Amino acid sequence: MGRLAACGPAGGLWWAVAEMRACRLAYDGRLLGAVSRIFVDSVLGWYRRRMEIEGASRGQSGAVTVVQRVSADLKLNPHLHLVALDGVFLAGSDGQPMFHALPRISDVAVADLLQIIRARLLRYLVRHHVVEDDGEGQTRFLADDLAEREPALAQLAAAAVAGLPPAGPELRRKPLTIVLPASTGPRVTRPLCIEDAGFSLHAATRVGAEDDVGRTNLLKYVLRPPIAQEHVTLTDEGLVAIQLKKPFRDGTVSVEMDPLSLVSRLAASVHPPKFHTIRYGGVLVPHAKWRSLVVPPLPAEAAASPSASDAGHSLPIAKKQDPRPPTHRCGYVRWHRLMRQLGIDVDTCPSCGGKMKVIALVQDPASIARYLRHLGLPTEEPSMAPARGPPFWQSRVLRRRYGHPDGTQA
Repeated sequence: MGRLAACGPAGGLWWAVAEMRACRLAYDGRLLGAVSRIFVDSVLGWYRRRMEIEGASRGQSGAVTVVQRVSADLKLNPHLHLVALDGVFLAGSDGQPMFHALPRISDVAVADLLQIIRARLLRYLVRHHVVEDDGEGQTRFLADDLAEREPALAQLAAAAVAGLPPAGPELRRKPLTIVLPASTGPRVTRPLCIEDAGFSLHAATRVGAEDDVGRTNLLKYVLRPPIAQEHVTLTDEGLVAIQLKKPFRDGTVSVEMDPLSLVSRLAASVHPPKFHTIRYGGVLVPHAKWRSLVVPPLPAEAAASPSASDAGHSLPIAKKQDPRPPTHRCGYVRWHRLMRQLGIDVDTCPSCGGKMKVIALVQDPASIARYLRHLGLPTEEPSMAPARGPPFWQSRVLRRRYGHPDGTQA
């Protein structure tokens, strides 16, 4: 069984100042990893304690956490999607793990879990000098060194959070306002969906153990890309419209922006190198003792194929046959194979279809120029265009909306 618990940005951290919260969590892998571990450990610990009430003591659950970096309108908004086993595993009489499902869950239980997550996250962030608590319920992020290390990246990330140039502005039904919410206690927004002081926990999506289609759709949802190509269209005014899968609370069904703003948001959505976006917890971690026993085996046809992975993986990993010997360690790939991956076959003559081969490699500049003149091609490199500023506010619709004279640049 699986249950989707989607917490707020990076475990519910959207209560802080917008620019600081996303920049720090989006590009600090160690901080986001710690937040993810606290979130997962709180969920699995809640399952363990909750199942002890049902008589299943010392059980072990598992979860898969996926880090999503953007929201539906492509603003930088790191948050966590967690698929948890809706119960725990216990050792049976033969020593094999047996699954005990959680019989029920209520809004009160989800609110209790959200309070645990919120308290643990705040305690960790304050202890590590990430946020500052003034003792009156107001919490803010402290400055980090991203602006000093990568000033251009920090500016782009901040713009992608708030929708400011170059990642904005945008056209929507109502202007976006950022408000720091005050803690008024847990609030039920929908069944099994709780909010409290900017933290949010959604545990309403659940699929059964025998629902293969539902489980596949759930995993596709949490692993989805930032945006689907069919949801992006070009309007008659030259704007890019992003169709939302679900309307916002203010009634917005699509967000329109300048093409440069879209490119800026896409650039901010790319995670930094060595940044793990899929994390495992509980019995699903690679070194867990019961992992090979609780992960379903591969289908018979996949297990019989040479590309089947080891028993520790639940999905087959496609792998092409390699004619090279096992002792081969060179990672060099010949250029004609690289060109073939781009759809260019340099080994076949386009006229007769015969086999082509390299006769000579011309490196002398004079010989190269003489050959280009023979083909009627230019021999001088083209001059570079003069540098210009970013094309901010190209759309007249945006300029009129924000009070700028029509036909002028901002």
